[in-house]
Amino acid sequence: MNKEKRYEIFRRLREDNPHPTTELKFSTPFELLVAVTLSAQATDVGVNKATDKLFPVANTPEAIYALGVDGLSEYIKTIGLFNSKARNVIAACKILIEEHNSQVPETREALEALPGVGRKTANVVLNTAFGQPTMAVDTHIFRVSNRTGIAPGKNVLEVEKKLLKHVPKEFLVDAHHWLILHGRYVCKARTPQCGSCRIEDLCDYKHKTSD
Repeated sequence: MNKEKRYEIFRRLREDNPHPTTELKFSTPFELLVAVTLSAQATDVGVNKATDKLFPVANTPEAIYALGVDGLSEYIKTIGLFNSKARNVIAACKILIEEHNSQVPETREALEALPGVGRKTANVVLNTAFGQPTMAVDTHIFRVSNRTGIAPGKNVLEVEKKLLKHVPKEFLVDAHHWLILHGRYVCKARTPQCGSCRIEDLCDYKHKTSD
């Protein structure tokens, strides 16, 4: 795929959705960090249902740490892997309090040092909370990047690096949100809705549907 095609793809995605953001509900970088940590192998809808109850009660490192693992588990028990996630969040709160003055750090290294925070979670926080041009490659972005030909790669890191290299700079900050939403609602895993896709004519996918 050439750069002109890539530019037009993101131009159209921006035209349709000028201010994309995560579907996770949050009002502070810390709330986002917790929500993204909880979202691993879970849906955003499921996480939002849990945090709708949790955040009004506890939405700071001190408040969530005070709940303890058992207390936090009660709020997030509807989410998969909630026991291990509760342990990670409590451990992360302790580090934030002791080492970061209860503030979410703005560097990848410091974020990835927190329990339960991997590269993808760090990228989401850096991008969505702090406006850094990162690419949090999840299953949707991996699929869309390979299927369309925007940034094909054999693993998530390869796709991430290609996206950072090939997405035009003016679109970089918002690109990962556009790609996630496109994969979630249009370029779906089993049956992509090519017939109603805004970028069908620019896409390299060879098995397009009429839907």
